Amino acid sequence: MVKHQPLQVYERQLCLSCLTGIYGCRWKRYQRSHDDSSKWECSWFFILCCSFLLLLVWSYFWLEAHNDYNEFNWLLYNRSAIWKDGTVPILAATLTGFTYTAFLMILALCHIVLGQQLNLYWIHKIVVLAILLTTITGVVFIDDFWQDEWDIVIISLQFTGPFLHIGALAVVTALGWVIAGQVVRVERSRLQVVTLVIYVSLLLVLYLVPLFISSPCIMDRSKLGPRPAVIGRRGAPMLAPEHTIMSFSKALQQKVTALEADVTISLDGVPFLMRDRTLRRTTNVDKLFPARQDHDASFFNWTEIRSLSAGLWFLRDDPYWTVQYMSEKDRNRTANQTVCSLAELLRLAARTNRSVIFSLRQPPHQHPHHQLWVSDALKAIQRSSILPEQVMWTPDWYRKKVRAAVPLLQQTSDEKLPVAELKERGISTLTLHYSQARAQDIRQFSGSNVSINVYPVNEPWLYSLMWCSGVQSVSSDAPHILKKVPNPVWIMSADEYGLIWITSDLISVAIVIGIFIFQKWKMSGMRSYNPEQIMLSAVVHRPSRDVNLMKEKLIFSEINNGVGSTDELSGYTGNGLDTYSRDDIMTPARHATKL
Repeated sequence: MVKHQPLQVYERQLCLSCLTGIYGCRWKRYQRSHDDSSKWECSWFFILCCSFLLLLVWSYFWLEAHNDYNEFNWLLYNRSAIWKDGTVPILAATLTGFTYTAFLMILALCHIVLGQQLNLYWIHKIVVLAILLTTITGVVFIDDFWQDEWDIVIISLQFTGPFLHIGALAVVTALGWVIAGQVVRVERSRLQVVTLVIYVSLLLVLYLVPLFISSPCIMDRSKLGPRPAVIGRRGAPMLAPEHTIMSFSKALQQKVTALEADVTISLDGVPFLMRDRTLRRTTNVDKLFPARQDHDASFFNWTEIRSLSAGLWFLRDDPYWTVQYMSEKDRNRTANQTVCSLAELLRLAARTNRSVIFSLRQPPHQHPHHQLWVSDALKAIQRSSILPEQVMWTPDWYRKKVRAAVPLLQQTSDEKLPVAELKERGISTLTLHYSQARAQDIRQFSGSNVSINVYPVNEPWLYSLMWCSGVQSVSSDAPHILKKVPNPVWIMSADEYGLIWITSDLISVAIVIGIFIFQKWKMSGMRSYNPEQIMLSAVVHRPSRDVNLMKEKLIFSEINNGVGSTDELSGYTGNGLDTYSRDDIMTPARHATKL
């Protein structure tokens, strides 16, 4: 009686099939290979890595630039004359591209760990290349259009640096499993040595990076200064239309200490609040005065300006995505807002005992008050009931004249000058962009009794960083958000950070050494191999070094077990394809004879 036994037993490998299928559209078993990846496919893996890293930096930039999204949209408006939230398509494209490349990166690393040949599908190649070119185009555009915003990356690293370091260390430590699997193989190659040197160098850099991390939040808690005062920049423009009484009232509800505004002079000499050169963005001038909607705002008289609505645009454009959270009462109140004059703002500040800081825009040369703009602003201050010391005067023009006319005004400047020159001009407060507010400068000015006000500060992380740096006040579009920050988001002493640094480094070293030892033990402990795996791996003409090694060990293992005939060993050829001798093909007659 003849007993039949199956020659092959195939196990379902659903995870491996999905892995190779999604990455390279190799869904069948015979399509997979353990051979070394070609140089062409390695090049595409390099392009994928570049796309992923560039998108990682690009995503981080837009994550931290959230503080200035409104500034970006305002710049777009000044270029296109159409208000739109340009950050939405950028963020959507960035999130989609990053998710896609990150997923492919994970699949590629899994291929390397499992010893599968890299073979990126051609559709993936087209998409990855398109993502790379699109991201490069975006970087070039931002560098040309919004170049100053790159400073936010450097500044944010002072806050996120310690945590990014730990995250990067964890990722690189985990990559040790992939690196070890490639390095500990029996045969040696130049690529293995280069890979090991690069990996060890990267680890050493990460171990020593904390020596160069400097953050104002790494300090003794006892040296932390008082909480910076919050100034309502144009009121509370996220909660109500900017530069309106409603906006300033909302800011006062958030316990701001001062109100900030941009002032323009009307055709008949009335100072009013307006940020833009025209009235088109924040009023309905296109409905009431369509022929003059592109004219300078200062060429309208106060009666015409007062007739415009300053709130309908807010309900229509929803610049901060906050209209949906407004009550019906607030929406009706918003629709009825009008352009606010400087006198109204000063009366509101005097009634609530708040300070006022404003910038003053000089009218064009053809304007009848081109030379009288400073006098018009001073008259508005003197005619109001506000105390002069509650007004922070910013314009540098005719500063001596202003000090002589109203000596009690607080003199401020938005120009970073030496302390001696500031004292000579009588300036007691500096209003600086956050990119100019370095910790050492803040300490120097504070030591000379010069207060620092930083703008715009809308995010808790930036507010915490300025707090630890020692600023006295910040101007914010989001006082309702900063109100919820009673303490810095994080603060630790140098000793605490040093302990975290050394501990994380030691853990990383131990894990990396353990990974390499385990991989070496795993490779050296191989004693038997599956013939099916060997034969199915050799589907290309040039076999890999691993397959050859497995063949050799299998053959010697069979010889040691007493199987050494030429017929049995002839099943493995140099090119990795199956061959059989004539004697191995048993005819029916020979089969009967043998029986």
